[in-house]
Amino acid sequence: MESHIIPVITIDGPSASGKGTVAQMVAQKLAYHYLDSGALYRLVALVAIRSNTDCANESDIADIASHLNATFDGSSILLNGEDVSDAIRSEQCSKLASIIAGQPAVRAALLQRQCAFRQSPGLVTDGRDMGSAVFPDASLKIFLTASAEERARRRYKQLIEKGINANMQSILQDIYERDTRDSNRDISPLKQQVDTKLLDTTFLSIEEAVNEVLRLHNAACKN
Repeated sequence: MESHIIPVITIDGPSASGKGTVAQMVAQKLAYHYLDSGALYRLVALVAIRSNTDCANESDIADIASHLNATFDGSSILLNGEDVSDAIRSEQCSKLASIIAGQPAVRAALLQRQCAFRQSPGLVTDGRDMGSAVFPDASLKIFLTASAEERARRRYKQLIEKGINANMQSILQDIYERDTRDSNRDISPLKQQVDTKLLDTTFLSIEEAVNEVLRLHNAACKN
């Protein structure tokens, strides 16, 4: 099947909105492939941290992105064969990933890798610009969000469950800062597109959010 006719569901949204969990569950329900685009930027961030690379040096960061030896094996993310699924979720990685995601050379280096995930029978992907920049011809585009306070609560709960010390106020402040940075960057800023369906999950459970995406997908397939 030619790649351009393989269905794609994009789920974009701000940090800690739950888009990754929803996207992964939708992919499982539909037996589609899944791409966590944010993980790619986190992987680049992790390599930069480990190699003491200056994140302000766009050329060096882009070089890391171009030579990223990463594979997605089920729910595990491997870097040079090492399972770094938890390591890339650290707050340090998250903050750095948000910064380098605004660098044009880095985004260009990862674009082809992201597009390669579009395989039959379909793809569900989440990120910041999956529907606007990477898969503009997606069959369904979702902008999934929640209030900053609810997103902070979810992130806090997630970290505590992993045994990681966390401060709610610090997390909330970080979310505000990331929202501002992601929404105002020059390259692929985070915003709802005119052809994108808004899904606010502030008062929805994960299951309810998944069911709503599936409902929208079924409706799109009938059109």
